[in-house]
Amino acid sequence: MSEESFSLICFPAAQIPDISITGHISLQKNIVHLQYRLTGSLEEILLPSASIHPGRKDNLWKSTCFEFFLAIKDHPHYWEFNMSPSGDWNIYHMDEYRRIGFRQETSIQRLPFEFQEDPAGLTLEARADLHPLLPPNQFLAFGITAVIQTVDHAQTFWALAHPAAVADFHLRESFILELAEQVPLSSQPGRGG
Repeated sequence: MSEESFSLICFPAAQIPDISITGHISLQKNIVHLQYRLTGSLEEILLPSASIHPGRKDNLWKSTCFEFFLAIKDHPHYWEFNMSPSGDWNIYHMDEYRRIGFRQETSIQRLPFEFQEDPAGLTLEARADLHPLLPPNQFLAFGITAVIQTVDHAQTFWALAHPAAVADFHLRESFILELAEQVPLSSQPGRGG
């Protein structure tokens, strides 16, 4: 298993909520486990209402939404995963930067995740089975992001890195977290076990 912890930083804005977003991500058997933890002044955050029938929806980023991007290292195509506290979700595939070849990723019909709120903070835990998207044992680059809407309806943009003068989650320079599954020595060519 390959695992990393992370902490997101906010793109400079006039009013940034007094919060922190941390978490961890792991990759095992081509399944991504991801946990976000948002703590701080939760009263500053506006959450979307719970969906009566949660499912695949567009434009989730217009309100508070947790996202991650993944690509096979050194390949141009990539995927965007959106998860809303409402319970709604979506996955998109792009052939190259931003909307080149942009389409919904229909090979995944379900994106299991759970959103919980407690006095100490908010937690989102997700599990994404990558088998429909790519073969196992790839070297993957991740961009982990969040759009946080404040109670005054301002949007703030959080990511591992902000390499441009504008907030842009699609820039490959922000896919800075890399995970690769460890292949057991016994399964490598030319090795006994």
